[in-house]
Amino acid sequence: MSLPVDNVRALEWCEQGLRVLDQRQLPEKQVYESCTCCDCVYNAIHSMQVRGAPAIGIAAAYGVVLAAADRYKADPMSWKKMIEGDLDKLAASRPTAVNLFWALERMRIIIAELGEGDPLPFLLMEAKKIHEEDIQANHLMGEHGSQLLEQATGLLTHCNTGALATGGYGTALGVIRSAYGKKPRQIYATETRPWMQGTRLTAWELKQDQIPLTLITDSAAAYLMSKGRVQWVIVGADRIAANGDVANKIGTYSLAVQARQHGVKFMVVAPTSTIDWQLENGDSIQIESRESRELLGAYYLDGEEGINVWNPVFDVTPADFIDVIVTEKGVVQSPSQNQLMRLQTVTGKQNIG
Repeated sequence: MSLPVDNVRALEWCEQGLRVLDQRQLPEKQVYESCTCCDCVYNAIHSMQVRGAPAIGIAAAYGVVLAAADRYKADPMSWKKMIEGDLDKLAASRPTAVNLFWALERMRIIIAELGEGDPLPFLLMEAKKIHEEDIQANHLMGEHGSQLLEQATGLLTHCNTGALATGGYGTALGVIRSAYGKKPRQIYATETRPWMQGTRLTAWELKQDQIPLTLITDSAAAYLMSKGRVQWVIVGADRIAANGDVANKIGTYSLAVQARQHGVKFMVVAPTSTIDWQLENGDSIQIESRESRELLGAYYLDGEEGINVWNPVFDVTPADFIDVIVTEKGVVQSPSQNQLMRLQTVTGKQNIG
C-alpha cells in the first residue's frame, strides 16, 4: 500500500506575498488571505488564521521577508535598524510556540550577514529553506514514528498536527499518515475544545486525503482506552523543555495521565526546532491564555457577573508520562535531559535510549 499524499497546504508563497489559509473558517469555507506586509502576517498568527508551531515559524519567516522588502524600499541605508521593530512584533504574536523564535533567529542571522543591496532574494531563500526543511523533517518523522506502530490497531490523536499545522504532511498526523499508508488501522481524534481543531481541522484534513477517522468528545478518551481500542496516543508539541517536558494543546496532559492508567503508549512528535534547550523543565514554559469569549460562546456575556473564565491554550506534560519523542533525527525513548542532549550530535537516524 503506497503512502498517502497530503493534499493540503496552509501556507504558500507567491508573487503577491504569502497566501494563508484562514483556518478559522474551515471546514465551511476554504478562504486564502494574501499577506503583503509584516503586519498582515502578525495578524494571521495572532488571530489563529495560521496555527501550529511549525506553521507559525514558517509564516513568521515569510513575514520577515515582507518586512525587509518594505523597509529596504523606504530606506536602503537604514532598513536593518528599521526592521528590528517588525521582528519584535512577530515575536509577540504567540508566546508559547518556540518554533516562532527559532525561525526569527535564523532570519536575524541572515540579516546580520547581509551587506549593501536588496536583501529580499537572500531572505526569501532562507524562508523557503525553512519551509522545505519542515516538510522533509515531517516525512522523516512519519517514517521513524510509524515503525513503532506496526502492531497497533488503534491510534488516538489530539488537536491538529497535520499539513495545516506545518509546512506540509504533519508531525503527529504525519506519523499517522505513514502508519496508515503501510496498513489500515482505526484512527481516533478528539474534538479538541474550545477551538475544535480535531473536529474542524483534523477531520477535514484527513477527509481530503481519504483517510477514515472516528471523532470522539474530549471526555470520551479514557473510556475509549478502557475498552482496549487504542494502543498509542500520538500528539505534537509547541515547546519541549531540555528535560523532555512537553507543552502542547490543552488536554494533552489529561490524555497522558489516562494513557498511563490504561497501559496505552504515549508518543510526542516534533522537529528538533521545537526543543528549547534554554528551559530546564516545563515549569518555565510560558502558557498562553486566550479570551473568555472562546468559552462563553453565545450563552453568556463576556464579563458577566458571577462567571469567571480560565482559558489556557496549552498544558505541560511531564517527561515521565511520555514513552517516546519522535524527531527528524531519531526516536528518543523514555525522554530525559541526557537522552535529548544526544540529539545535538546526531547526523543520521538513531533510536536513542
